[in-house]
Amino acid sequence: MIKLDIHKLNKAFESRVRLGIMSVLMVNDSVDFNTLKDLLQVTDGNLASHSSALEKDGFIHIKKEFSGKKTLTTYSATKIGVKAFEEHINILEKLIKKID
Repeated sequence: MIKLDIHKLNKAFESRVRLGIMSVLMVNDSVDFNTLKDLLQVTDGNLASHSSALEKDGFIHIKKEFSGKKTLTTYSATKIGVKAFEEHINILEKLIKKID
């Protein structure tokens, strides 16, 4: 039986919402709140709480600006976030290859 080292996976990306946020940000320089919410099909609160957690870990940058009286929130991955997510995906790929 093959042992799988799942402890190397990054806990910050265990949530499907956080996994989705990072996946979108890996292929886009930045994404606005409504676009990200629509792509992931999540609620405002769900997106806000998960993005805040990723920002706290230093994996994403959240920028808030005003356009007239409306708030414009955009998200982008940080260099640390890109590296951490790539490592997470690489470990997942290694785990999958061991199972095959």
